[in-house]
Amino acid sequence: MRPCLAVFALLVAAHCHKLFIGHQVLRINAESEEHIQLLKELEDDEGWELDFWTHPASTDLPVDVHVPFASLHAVKDFLQAHKIPYHVMINNLQELLDEEQEGLELSAMQERNARSFNFGAYHTLDTIYSWMDTLVAAHPNLVSKVQIGTTYENRPMYVLKFSTGGNKRPAIWIDAGIHAREWVSTASAVWMADKMAKDYGVDPSVTSLLGQMDVYLSIVTNPDGYAFTHTSDRMWRKTRSVNPGSVCRGVDPNRNWDAGFGGPGASKNPCSDSYHGPLAHSEIEVKNVVDLIQSHGNFKAFISIHAYSQLLMYPYGYSCTSVPHQAELDSVGRSAVQALSSLYGTTYKVGSICKIIYQASGGSIDWSYDVGIKYSFAFELRDTGRYGFLLPANQIIPTASETWLGLKHIMEYVRDHPY
Repeated sequence: MRPCLAVFALLVAAHCHKLFIGHQVLRINAESEEHIQLLKELEDDEGWELDFWTHPASTDLPVDVHVPFASLHAVKDFLQAHKIPYHVMINNLQELLDEEQEGLELSAMQERNARSFNFGAYHTLDTIYSWMDTLVAAHPNLVSKVQIGTTYENRPMYVLKFSTGGNKRPAIWIDAGIHAREWVSTASAVWMADKMAKDYGVDPSVTSLLGQMDVYLSIVTNPDGYAFTHTSDRMWRKTRSVNPGSVCRGVDPNRNWDAGFGGPGASKNPCSDSYHGPLAHSEIEVKNVVDLIQSHGNFKAFISIHAYSQLLMYPYGYSCTSVPHQAELDSVGRSAVQALSSLYGTTYKVGSICKIIYQASGGSIDWSYDVGIKYSFAFELRDTGRYGFLLPANQIIPTASETWLGLKHIMEYVRDHPY
């Protein structure tokens, strides 16, 4: 009887995960403004249940679309009928997900046996929260785990505070994982937290930085969504709040900030992955960060880490107007990318959100800039689309290592240019 129950439990667990058998990711290369408009119409059509990993904005940028198996023929017919070039980038999404899950389980087993933490693996929320305690225990005079609130589903929301003392010193905010499915963002932040702690007292630059400034690092900025990607739907992006009057849950937490809220690049539709929510800061996860930043009052940089596309961006997203500090932000960004590229030659583009990708309202770094935090940047990490949100775990440490060099350059600049 017991073996039967065990098998049944495994089957139930397996079927709790949303399956993507036969789903493909198409890379579409629009060649004209007409093509862009047709793709925008496709994006607005809910019937085909398309998941746009990157959005139609210009002929310079490819559009990556996750297409369910049931819609494949219709979408390909549509593209061919309008002579819009495309190719299949991921042939069967479920195969990649299965490989990822196998790696996750193998790594977890090895970690349990060795009683160690593998920085080159993806981890669940509980494992990350537990690892935070380990880091704090190893560096008690430098790192503390600070709860800044709870989530919609009542999970604690933690940040790691790196500080050598003092009260409300000039500070740098770094967040990762605001979009749940961008796992490499969170995994890189874990590696970088460990790096920063270990380099204090060894690397003169990090030692100098933390001697003058505090760093707040939010490794999982959307805990409910991140947990959901591990238990139910790997492709989930939003928060998990209930939307009254809709069967669709969640808000895009990076369209929920009070910066051009509800404008272009955000959706009024609760079923959209870019749904902006009923009000600015309606999402408790966003409000927790806003409250911390505002009550502290002395943040000098705000850096958000996303994936994918290999970009380093600065405001604005809600407007294509240049910000007053555009020249300085562009220069800092280009120098940071030069430092990042020095490790593996990974290429990044630099520019304002609106000009480098597309107009997007209600974003975090637009809000931070508008409340007076001049050095506001967003990274989009590896890759440029081969794996998209499903970057293999063997690329975590290379991605984190190169990103650290770019991030460290920005932090050094902020340290040396007080305002």
